[in-house]
Amino acid sequence: METDKIQNIELDTNIVQPSDFTDPDALYAELVKIVRRNSANNGDLELLHRAYMTAKNAHMDQKRKSGEPYVTHPVCVAIILANLGLDLDTIMAGLLHDIVEDTILHKDQLQRIFGKDVAGLVDGVTKLTALDIGGMNNDEKQAENLRKMFMAMSHDIRVIIVKLADRLHNMRTLQYQSPEKQVEKSRETLDIYSPIAQRLGISKIKDEMDDIALSYLEPEEYADLKEKLSAKNSNLGPYMQGLIDEVSEHIADAGISATINGRVKHLFSIYNKMKKKNKTLDQIYDIFAVRIIVDSIKDCYAALGIIHEHYKPIPGRFKDYIAMPKPNMYQSLHTTVIGKDGTPFEIQIRTYEMHRIAEYGIAAHWQYKERGGSETSDQTDETYKMNWLHQIMELQKENDNREFLALLKSDLNLFSETVYCFTPTGQVKNLPAGSTPIDFAYAIHTAVGNKMVGARVNDQIVNIDYKLQNGDRVEIITSQNSRGPSMDWLKLVRSTSARNKINQWFKSTLKEENIAIGKEKVEKYCKAKQIDFSEINRPDIVDKVCARYSANSWDSILATIGHGGLKEGQIINRMVDEYNKVVRKEVTDEQVLEVLSESSSANHPKAKISNSNHGITVKGVHDLAVRFSRCCNPVPGDEIVGFVTRGRGVTIHRTDCVNIISMPPEDRARLIPAEWQSSATGSKAKYVATLRIYVTNRIGLLVDITRTITEKGIDIRSLDTHAGKNGRITINLSFETVGAEEVNAVIEKLRQVDGIVDIERATG
Repeated sequence: METDKIQNIELDTNIVQPSDFTDPDALYAELVKIVRRNSANNGDLELLHRAYMTAKNAHMDQKRKSGEPYVTHPVCVAIILANLGLDLDTIMAGLLHDIVEDTILHKDQLQRIFGKDVAGLVDGVTKLTALDIGGMNNDEKQAENLRKMFMAMSHDIRVIIVKLADRLHNMRTLQYQSPEKQVEKSRETLDIYSPIAQRLGISKIKDEMDDIALSYLEPEEYADLKEKLSAKNSNLGPYMQGLIDEVSEHIADAGISATINGRVKHLFSIYNKMKKKNKTLDQIYDIFAVRIIVDSIKDCYAALGIIHEHYKPIPGRFKDYIAMPKPNMYQSLHTTVIGKDGTPFEIQIRTYEMHRIAEYGIAAHWQYKERGGSETSDQTDETYKMNWLHQIMELQKENDNREFLALLKSDLNLFSETVYCFTPTGQVKNLPAGSTPIDFAYAIHTAVGNKMVGARVNDQIVNIDYKLQNGDRVEIITSQNSRGPSMDWLKLVRSTSARNKINQWFKSTLKEENIAIGKEKVEKYCKAKQIDFSEINRPDIVDKVCARYSANSWDSILATIGHGGLKEGQIINRMVDEYNKVVRKEVTDEQVLEVLSESSSANHPKAKISNSNHGITVKGVHDLAVRFSRCCNPVPGDEIVGFVTRGRGVTIHRTDCVNIISMPPEDRARLIPAEWQSSATGSKAKYVATLRIYVTNRIGLLVDITRTITEKGIDIRSLDTHAGKNGRITINLSFETVGAEEVNAVIEKLRQVDGIVDIERATG
């Protein structure tokens, strides 16, 4: 028996846990090792290091709930992606995936440094919570995030792989969240992310997420099942090894080259099977399976013949997923047989390529490309997207957030159990278990479903509520005189796609009537709330509302309101919010132009900044709201400048801030001269300053530094260190201060500490 081939296709899955390393640099070193080991083409490791340093600096002052530096999270996400064999762009996107959402960097900056692909992946993963989704409840926010994610997936499927790696690491560290958050995230994982991982065939991620989620949702049952399974595996271990040796001997005697090992079913899968089929652990026969991996499809069927020759197969327990792959492209032969002692056990037979796809799903596509493969790579990518992703895009078009989320969850949950039926020409259609001829008709084409008047199954006329079985040959009877689907069909269909297409037919057929009803509801609501509809009914606002609810036109919005898919209050309140934002933005732009024009005059005074009870304001610009930048942390006494952001007021930077110095020419036009008012420089308000201290390490150095700070009665906010390549240590020290004068005094005092080479203010 060959034992080395399996090593060539199974990448290291011992993904580093954050508890193993508290130092992000050590985690990054582990990432580099994995990238070098798993990829024939390592790509630009210098660019990878730049991505790491960008993430580390951008997240510098941020901490996780565990207390660890926040950057440990994106590094661990990148490690998961590297272990899956993903390309360098995807791994860098994992390192940078929280940059746009949680720091001052934005997509354009990432694109200039790391390229369009990396920036696009990061943007696709970025949550809408970082953008504008105010006024929504949690379900609506979740639906909007999923809409954006699926839209990004349609352009680059790697977006969802990064998101799954992000969710997996968050699940691994869920112990630091509140009990309520643990349950919420676990339920969301089982409802959305785990089924998506299954759709894409990435069992390495799916299985682990399932088990973690179960441990939080059903902790007692999880612990009990884990204990029983451990005891069972302990007892079965020697027996199963003997069985593997026995099967290996039979396969070898037949002259078939193969790798043979065992597979233990993951805990959630066992739990789910026990619940659904009301069985005990002893009644589950596929907890442990013998897996035979061979070179070719021909060898798969030859090995199956050998197994059935030596062991008695259990009727009805044979599945040929090679001839009829699962929707996620999983292929294998499954058979359950009786051992010589009467114990049933499962055998799985597949090729090495099938095994790679079974473990890594769509990620196997990038593994193949990274190893220099070329055959049908683009076609493979399209195959994995499948019709399912296009169906998801259809769900978004005419459904509001609530409907979309419900239909999506239903579609994902129905995926696990399918039936395989054939058209009269022999085409296979995969449908959810319990599907009817109506589902089959709409799976062929929308027009076939809309014109359906009956069906034949295996050459026999059946009722339209007939439950399709595996292997059924289905012929749909259509008529041009058909009046279309019936509302009763919605109670019979099982597939989300069919249900959605039926709903769309009714929305389209009754559109004029629904538009009139919707218009009446809108007018009535505006009158009751004393809202002037003509004022908010602006083309730019209508376009935004249509885009928000994936509608093609205002009439579509009205029709959806008319048939009850959207609430009129929901739409009008959204329009009012958008109107208020547009009005504020128009006033702000006008003010900014005025100030920029006036400030160009030598006699015009600088904009004044003060710290009032209402926050920071810029005098002379109609009290425009401003905030301090986190990149350079200006304090009273520093030379400062204001930058007019788009939609977020004015940000105050130090004039020596790296982000100001390196600002593109087109953005420099939005800079406003600024200075501190005496009320700010003379106040006792606290500000945060950050020093970057370069030292030669010695015992007691850190104690001397902190003593110097505390002796001056200054509160230290954060302190972290990392070693440089030249053996020197860099210390980032943040503390509270009343102004630049005090900061300079601290710097002078620290310079007297033995071992300090240089000190500078952080500037971006």
